[in-house]
Amino acid sequence: MIEQNIGELAALATAFSWTLVGIFFGKASSKIGSLSVNFIKLVFGFAFLTVTAYITRGVPFPTDASIHNWTWLTVSGIIGFFLGDFFMLKAYIEVGVRISLLMMATSPPMAALFGYFLLGETLSLSGVIGMMVTIMGIVIVVMSRDRSQQKMRMKYSPRGLFWAFLGALGQAVGLIFSKMGLLDYNTFAATQIRIIAGFISFVIFVTVMGRWGELKLAIKDREAIKYTLLGSIFGPFLGVSLSLVALRYTTAGIASTITSITPITIIPFSILLFKEKVKPSEIFGAFVSVAGVAILLLL
Repeated sequence: MIEQNIGELAALATAFSWTLVGIFFGKASSKIGSLSVNFIKLVFGFAFLTVTAYITRGVPFPTDASIHNWTWLTVSGIIGFFLGDFFMLKAYIEVGVRISLLMMATSPPMAALFGYFLLGETLSLSGVIGMMVTIMGIVIVVMSRDRSQQKMRMKYSPRGLFWAFLGALGQAVGLIFSKMGLLDYNTFAATQIRIIAGFISFVIFVTVMGRWGELKLAIKDREAIKYTLLGSIFGPFLGVSLSLVALRYTTAGIASTITSITPITIIPFSILLFKEKVKPSEIFGAFVSVAGVAILLLL
């Protein structure tokens, strides 16, 4: 089973990595802001990847990548590490986390659609059913969250919905470009290229917006840097690399579906670490999503 489903299992591991990323970066962002966290995480992530690449393949930097690798992985890095996060952050502000996450549930079908037209990927009937069941479970969990919380209230700002749609679209398109650029190239080196592209994008943005002073203050907060460091291990280092493994061995639609179950994987952490009460409907939604993932793995 492991050899047959290595892509799906890598996507599942990615989902758990993203869950830890959300916890650590959430703590760091509350102290130094999301812009600083997103910038600093790329520096840490690149450092981890450089050491790993040198140990595993004897080449610290992606100097052996082809023009094809550099072109598509660079585009993927700009979309995934910069534009995607930028639009989703704006969506969080405009329409709240709940609606933004609901819009993100449209990313897997879009990834499957782009994969069909651009990569010639097809899904079996069981694959389509598994995707739909998993997404249904995610929607149930997100819709079950406490609407009385101010940050979770539903707001139908057209602009905010547009930002959320761009975030979901960016995630789907970024996956496709990653798969187009990866081919048989080393996943750690491929992630380095994506991070380089994202880092340069952030440098340009921070310079244009004149926010270097904000970053200088951020690096002085040791606790925030600690959480950013931990998040970088599970995000730009392990999480992104695992997501590329998933893309290599399974379709973009299935990989996107499984990696999107973070609203499900966060539930055990919410209970054990944050002592939050979980509604029966959330538990039901979690079981639905797990059933969907099981369909993708077993059928």
